[in-house]
Amino acid sequence: MANLYLTEQGSVLRKTGDRLIVEKDGEILLDVQCHKIDTVLIFGNVQFTTQSVHELFEHGIEMAILTRTGKLIGQITSPATKNIDLRISQFNRYGDDGFRLAFAKKIVAGKIKNSLQVMRWFSYNHPDRDFKSENSAISARLREVDDTAQIEQLFGIEGSAAKSYFEAFGNMLLCAMEFPGRRKHPSTDPVNALLSFGYTIIFNEISSLLDGLGFDPYLSYFHSIVYGRASLASDLMEEFRAPIADRFTLYLVNNRILGDADFYSNPKGGGVYLKREPLKRYFKEYEEMINREFVHPRTEENSTWRKCFRIQAETLAACIREGKEYLPFLLST
Repeated sequence: MANLYLTEQGSVLRKTGDRLIVEKDGEILLDVQCHKIDTVLIFGNVQFTTQSVHELFEHGIEMAILTRTGKLIGQITSPATKNIDLRISQFNRYGDDGFRLAFAKKIVAGKIKNSLQVMRWFSYNHPDRDFKSENSAISARLREVDDTAQIEQLFGIEGSAAKSYFEAFGNMLLCAMEFPGRRKHPSTDPVNALLSFGYTIIFNEISSLLDGLGFDPYLSYFHSIVYGRASLASDLMEEFRAPIADRFTLYLVNNRILGDADFYSNPKGGGVYLKREPLKRYFKEYEEMINREFVHPRTEENSTWRKCFRIQAETLAACIREGKEYLPFLLST
C-alpha cells in the first residue's frame, strides 16, 4: 500500500462509498480506494469532510496534518489500534537505565555503520572520490560506542560522526548544487532542504506506524523527551537516515531530477523549500523508492523500506516485552 499526499491548495478530501475523492472547483483530481492507502498526509490549505475522516477510521488509516513546507502540526488516528500491554511494558523499560543505554548504543552504532556503508558504496562506484580521512574519523567514533557508559556521551559521539559524514556527503554531490555542510532550522539551500524534508517524511511514517502498533510514540529511550515530539520515532529513524533520506537526496540531485530552479526562498520565515510541481515530482519518486523491493539483509526475504520500518518496530516491541536484543537495520556490506 502507499501513502496519499495531498498538496493541491484549496482542494477538498471527500468520501463516496469506500473511496476517497479529492476535488477542487468541481473537478475530481483523485479517486482512490481506501484499502490501497496506509496514511493520508495533508499539506497546507487542504480541507476534508467529517465523513472522509470516518472512512479513514473504519479502515485504520491515519491522517497527518502538516504545514505547506512539511512541518507536522498533528495527527488524527483511530483509537482501535491501541495496545495498553505494550505501553505498560514500554513505560516500565524507561525506568531501566541499563536497557535504555543498551538500546541507545545499538541505534547509534547502526546509524554510524549505515553512514559508513553509504560512503563505501558511493566510493565503489566513484573511485575518484576520496573519503579516507572522513572514513577514519567516523570509524574511530564507532569504536567508542561500546565503551560508552552514559547516553549523554553517545550524543557527542553521534554528533562528531555526523559532522565527518556530512563532510563526505558534500563530496558525493556530482552536480553544481552548493552544500555548505548540514544546515537546518531552517535549511539554507536546496540540498539541505531535501535532507530535512526526507527526514521529516520518514519521521512521520515511523511515528504513525508506532502509534498504530500501540506504542506511545512520545516515550523514547535515546532522544530526550520533548513536549509534543514523537521522540520514539526519532530513535527508530536514526538507522534509516543514511540508507533512505541521504541516498534519496543524492539520487534526486545527481540525476538532475531536482535542481536549484525547483526551490524557492521563504521571505518571511527564511529557509528554502520545494515549489508545488517539483513537490509532486518528489512524492512520486519517493513512493517508487520506498516501495521498491529488495532482499532484507537480515531476514533474507523480499522487503521494501516501508516493510523495514515495521520490522524494526516489531523488533523493538519484542525487545521491550521479552528482553530480546535490539538489532538495528544494517545495510548489507
